[in-house]
Amino acid sequence: MSAEDNINKLNIDLPKAADPVGSYVATKIVNKLLYISGQISIDENGQLIKGKIGKELKTDDGYKAAVRCALNITAQAKKACNGDLSKIKSCIKLTGFVNSTDDFIEQPKVINGASDTIVKIFGDSGTHTRAAVSTNSLPLGVAVEVDAIFELN
Repeated sequence: MSAEDNINKLNIDLPKAADPVGSYVATKIVNKLLYISGQISIDENGQLIKGKIGKELKTDDGYKAAVRCALNITAQAKKACNGDLSKIKSCIKLTGFVNSTDDFIEQPKVINGASDTIVKIFGDSGTHTRAAVSTNSLPLGVAVEVDAIFELN
């Protein structure tokens, strides 16, 4: 199945690809690589998912926030590919940042939300390398941020 077929089958409503709010671009294509800037956790209503995992939020809340980051990544990829996700050959890498307390150790479980979502959308082409990193703060107080690198056909 194609990524679009999977999106339809899973009843996924991709968010609008947000424009950057700083001195950077949302996506950049270099040769056959598509780099996607960090996508922050924003819910389906456009509200920021804020808080610190291990304090205000639990691991499962972080997982759900990471899912939203992956949906934003997919929306950015689709926009960069002029609406055609079939131009994506594979996901190479995700890097996930988790706004968490000093003693929180389940960053990989949080970022699984993004990884699982990318694989559900892109199938075997969605398997990727990854880093899951804890941080003491993220922009606007969000819970999770994830960036991505894709290979294009």
